[in-house]
Amino acid sequence: MSTSSVEVPEHILDPGLCLTLRPMRYPVFYDMFRDGIKNTWTVEEVDFSTDLVDLRSKLSPAEIHLIQRLVAFFATGDAIVSNNLVLNLYKHINSPEARLYLSRQLFEEAVHVQFYLTLLDNYIPDPDERAAAFAAVENIPSIHKKAEFCMRWMDSIQKLDQLETAQHRRQFLLNLICFASCIEGLFFFAAFAYVYFLRSKGLLHGLASGTNWVFRDESAHLEFAFEVVNVVRGQQPDLWDAQMEQDVAEMLKDAVNAELQFAEDLLSGGVAGLSVRDMRQYLEYVADSRVARLGMQPIFGSKNPFAFMELQDVQELTNFFERRVSAYQVAVAGEVDFSHEDF
Repeated sequence: MSTSSVEVPEHILDPGLCLTLRPMRYPVFYDMFRDGIKNTWTVEEVDFSTDLVDLRSKLSPAEIHLIQRLVAFFATGDAIVSNNLVLNLYKHINSPEARLYLSRQLFEEAVHVQFYLTLLDNYIPDPDERAAAFAAVENIPSIHKKAEFCMRWMDSIQKLDQLETAQHRRQFLLNLICFASCIEGLFFFAAFAYVYFLRSKGLLHGLASGTNWVFRDESAHLEFAFEVVNVVRGQQPDLWDAQMEQDVAEMLKDAVNAELQFAEDLLSGGVAGLSVRDMRQYLEYVADSRVARLGMQPIFGSKNPFAFMELQDVQELTNFFERRVSAYQVAVAGEVDFSHEDF
């Protein structure tokens, strides 16, 4: 297909470089881009001072182990996300509106990386220990397993310059679904659960404050990815068949198992009030929420065991794009109130 700005691709995954923003074919993605701009925040707004007091005097050894493992995952998690955005998604989603949003998302992922870098600098002042945290993918088996999962499901399209066949497009859909449902939608939401558990005990409010904003970004990222899936399914329904649903279910099961091994590591010291059993149930609940978003039947049939997550989980929130604009202005100050009736 020609890369001319005049010729509009029939399908959003058609090869080429469509530059036509008027008339706008996918205005929903442009609206998501504009909402993302209103949702700007900076790492400098996060105050870690009380966290340092908690780390020195309030956390148990088991909770410190949990946090050390968690920040080690954070050190590389968003880098995997950013690489996939640039190398695998941007070049294949042939919509200038969607590419605007992906550009915005890449900026947000960069802010997340800065947040986690600042988090490590505050939590782990020793340079050697920080270096070990950044090498966690190679050195910590439970984090290595999650990285292996990401590469197994996402690398399949890395060598594709164009999505020429139906099989290529199925591979793309699996990449995007893995990206949204498993990495951003399960691995990071599990991490959020640990953060909010500690906040429910009055600990690490700085980490929780920054996580609120990361959470808000990730919720929007999920909505974008699932909307792309919906567009592709509407344009090429033959791509979504029983085999695709089977592959997605297998992917979510693999993701839950990988994250469960991480949970066993994090909680190996015995964290009072948080069990591996409850984390398994929560992971299964989140996985079911993701497949429901794809119009599939639940895989596990599990309920949310964490009352402290009920107001945070993306499935419990009002749709991001229906919220009041005043709740999403530049330079948000203070902690996001998840109990607000408009949220």
